Amino acid sequence: MSKMIEITSTVSEVRQTIADKKAEGKRIGFVPTMGALHQGHLSLVQQSIREMDFTVVSIFVNPTQFNDKNDLKNYPRMQEKDIELLKSVRTNLVFKPTEQEIYPEPDTRVFDFGMLNKVMEGKFRPGHFNGVAQVVSRLFEVVEPHRAYFGQKDFQQLAIIRAMVKMLGYKVEIIGCPIVREPDGLAMSSRNLLLTPEHRKSAPLIYKTLSEARNKIGELSVKKMIRWVEETINSDSHLRVEYFELVDSETLQPIGSWGHNGGIVGCIAVWAGNIRLIDNVTFK
Repeated sequence: MSKMIEITSTVSEVRQTIADKKAEGKRIGFVPTMGALHQGHLSLVQQSIREMDFTVVSIFVNPTQFNDKNDLKNYPRMQEKDIELLKSVRTNLVFKPTEQEIYPEPDTRVFDFGMLNKVMEGKFRPGHFNGVAQVVSRLFEVVEPHRAYFGQKDFQQLAIIRAMVKMLGYKVEIIGCPIVREPDGLAMSSRNLLLTPEHRKSAPLIYKTLSEARNKIGELSVKKMIRWVEETINSDSHLRVEYFELVDSETLQPIGSWGHNGGIVGCIAVWAGNIRLIDNVTFK
């Protein structure tokens, strides 16, 4: 019989539980989320459960990473359903703090990530990654996990979190997990719930186009490839590309040619009506 899931809203209770588990020699896995959970989140939780002795999942819609107040207000919240899903995969501890618990006083820290947060998401959502670093560092200090699991859909976020861990000297191993997709290829996201039926029908074109683009490496230059991806997606009146970049997989800086030494990732943000979707694929 599986042990009942523990649910707490306080930092002190989480710290006590973690201290007890570590005293028993248990290894702690952690999955930070903003709730509205889907199979993508659950795949992270399940990987932690497979690899670690005790898995903590946090549910907290972090206000400091939203540069658009409407986006924060409209972000889907469905905590009861989330907890049922976490029970179904036998999560050990759910931490669902209030804003006061995470930020007893305003977090005024400003992180310098060099060029990592000047491109793509960082360029179009100023302040977003600073907010991500604030909340993730705070959560790491509360949970003190041995490993933390993040999805590769947020490719730039993963790079930023790795940089932050190095910068702050945390002893946590960051595990990037593969993108989980709907049967039609759309990357799973909590925001998909907000799409209208028409926009949901059009959205799979994003991944379809990125997949086709990979087969054109020999025939199109980097510049032409970017234009082709943008034009293909924009040809659907329900979609509008905000950016498509071909970048170095570590520095996230745009590449000039296919002869680039190092990994190449194609990262994209697309507006489907009022909902912003992101995705990425590895080109090399």
